[in-house]
Amino acid sequence: MKLYGIPNCSTVKQARAWLAGHAHDAAFHDFRKQGVEAAWLRKVVAQTGWQALLNTRGTTWRKLSDAEKAAVTDETSAITLMLAQPSVIKRPVLERDDSYHLGFSEESYQALFGE
Repeated sequence: MKLYGIPNCSTVKQARAWLAGHAHDAAFHDFRKQGVEAAWLRKVVAQTGWQALLNTRGTTWRKLSDAEKAAVTDETSAITLMLAQPSVIKRPVLERDDSYHLGFSEESYQALFGE
């Protein structure tokens, strides 16, 4: 099991705390330090859809120019942006049993882990 994100993101912090508090060991992948691979993004997008993975509500998206935002029209352009600006990826991404789960809520993690 692996959790992907940025360590100072409040939602990532909540997910990490929840996992630790419920004795679930998850390796952490820091997008800023360890980067993001195109192959990994394609796997996540294939399961979740690029629209779900692209965080259009965060500050990174809001700081983009209108032209940069308008250029994101399909999977290829979304992945290109996510590779260039990993902070625009919805966080956290939990990889468990070859499936990907976006974001964090206590209820969703409880359901996922059967707690």
